[in-house]
Amino acid sequence: MTAPLYLDDLHVGQTFVTPSVIVTAEEIKAFARQFDPQPFHLDEAAARDSLFGGLAASGWHTAALSMRLLVDGLPIAGGLIGVGGETAWPRPTRPGDTLTVHLEIIEITPSKSRPDRGMVRTRNETRNQHGEPVQISNLGIVAWRRPVEP
Repeated sequence: MTAPLYLDDLHVGQTFVTPSVIVTAEEIKAFARQFDPQPFHLDEAAARDSLFGGLAASGWHTAALSMRLLVDGLPIAGGLIGVGGETAWPRPTRPGDTLTVHLEIIEITPSKSRPDRGMVRTRNETRNQHGEPVQISNLGIVAWRRPVEP
């Protein structure tokens, strides 16, 4: 297990690459049945006739996978607590895609009112096995300062 990272350990321009996950057609359909039951996420034939031209994961499935990868690959002390952001899906996630999140710290703002924490702004790209982004997010994350030893 990697040691937890505190605000004091982070710097602008720092990058992280998470572990990877392979997406299966069965997982795409299972997620869609429960959370986004649209034909292009559930049925190959219907998906071929859609804008996607084939089975595609829900963007929310890609987001959930990305979150899991970030939790596994970015050991922020106290957990990954998001405080807003923007997400786009420039291309679909397909069965057989291998996803990896590439994160860059773009801004760090220590809190003036709460000296035990700060805000870290990140740019995250979830990329497939070809290096193509399937999700791009700009997110704010709470990061804690290293506790002072007594």
